[in-house]
Amino acid sequence: MKLLAKLTQTPGVAGREERIREVIKKEMTEICDEVRSDALGNLIGLKKGSGSGKIMLAGHMDEIGFLVKHIDDKGFIRLQPVGGFDPRTLMNQRVVVHGTKDLTGNLAPATSPIHILTEEEKKKELQIKDFFVDLGLSAEQVKEMVEVGDPVTLRQEFAQIGDNYSSKAMDDRVGVLVMLEAVKKLGDHRADIYLVATVQEEVGLRGALTSAFGIVPDQGIALDVTLAADYPGAEEPEYVTRLGEGVAIKIMDSASISDHQLVKNLKEIARKEKIPHQMEILPRGGTDAGVIQTTQAGVPVATLSVPCRYVHTVNEMVSHKDLEAAFNLLASFLSNSDPGNITATGN
Repeated sequence: MKLLAKLTQTPGVAGREERIREVIKKEMTEICDEVRSDALGNLIGLKKGSGSGKIMLAGHMDEIGFLVKHIDDKGFIRLQPVGGFDPRTLMNQRVVVHGTKDLTGNLAPATSPIHILTEEEKKKELQIKDFFVDLGLSAEQVKEMVEVGDPVTLRQEFAQIGDNYSSKAMDDRVGVLVMLEAVKKLGDHRADIYLVATVQEEVGLRGALTSAFGIVPDQGIALDVTLAADYPGAEEPEYVTRLGEGVAIKIMDSASISDHQLVKNLKEIARKEKIPHQMEILPRGGTDAGVIQTTQAGVPVATLSVPCRYVHTVNEMVSHKDLEAAFNLLASFLSNSDPGNITATGN
């Protein structure tokens, strides 16, 4: 999983995806007939088919992170979040501030050490605004290398843990990986396949919206992670998916309801080819499918999800079994898709 490690370790918060875009561009160039970027920064590769019809694949390349909001007279940095965080997961993490060069810093809450906290202070719930970055440098040094607006990413190395992989930014470099690996597996296919590494998903599905309007696809498949809450603290009905039990075929989330015929086709392929899979209903959260679906006169969409534990933390965890299932199901779907019979449930 060298490519997944490289994808997760390359920085790219929403709106500042330039470094991760270059990594993905190199990979796309090797498998696509055309590769381009659009005005918003989406990276779009085209794999031409032998027939007609267009299928859009969308995996977002942005990750959650921060922007530098303020540098005080002691050199401590305050942050503006870019994407959703649970402040409880940020206690004493490390971050990288991407100024004139990459600077590692400690992320800490503006509270007293536990040794001198009062009982009342211990009860206080932390908020994002309470956190600051300590670069271990003087204010003069910090201000020479960092300015307001510079991106800040969480720092955590890629690791194999048992049968699983753990890192920051699995959401959604995993989706990008699935898109790339599935297309590498393709032989003959009829549809023109558009591989889109989208931007700014974590702040409102923005890149998928503009790229879908530019492509005008006949079908859309979003590729993302989903919750695998199959660990202590959640009840079984709330698991959403289970790690290691296969790729998830999404039925609905809060941004989209998948096209029934697409879901049916994906299930039939998975069953026929004995690809491990599970069905997903996500009560909160959404994917790029939500805006692809509402492009122009409407587009049939579905989402293939990779189960992920500890989403939106530095220790996001995925299973190699689920990744392999996602590669195989998407490749088989693309190989078997007949653009001449692309229809929406409502037609």
